[in-house]
Amino acid sequence: MPTIKLGSDNFDEMVDVEGICLIDCWASWCQGCGEFAPVFKGASERHSSHTFATLDTGSEPDLTAKLRVKHIPTLVLFRDGILLFRQPGYVPAEGLDDIVEKAQRLDMDFVRAEMEKEESTPNV
Repeated sequence: MPTIKLGSDNFDEMVDVEGICLIDCWASWCQGCGEFAPVFKGASERHSSHTFATLDTGSEPDLTAKLRVKHIPTLVLFRDGILLFRQPGYVPAEGLDDIVEKAQRLDMDFVRAEMEKEESTPNV
């Protein structure tokens, strides 16, 4: 699957679905972002059953804020509409593959149950 350009107009349809959506948050002036782009593209080819998207933080400031991206590049991963991972900085190819594989192995029923427990626990 080709990498998708993510924006406010297609954000919900990309992340609020079953499966993994990995997002590369970048900016044109960011040297590290340019170095990470081919690593991200390579991962999209190796993991073609998942959605890979890029977010131009300069063009999408509201979406960048919504995702709480403070530094770039930042890698964001959703699975089944749930934000599971957000990490700023360059991620090498092996690390990126590891992140995807760990997300694939997660028991999402367990994740949802834990989220429900946390939401129902009163703050003390």
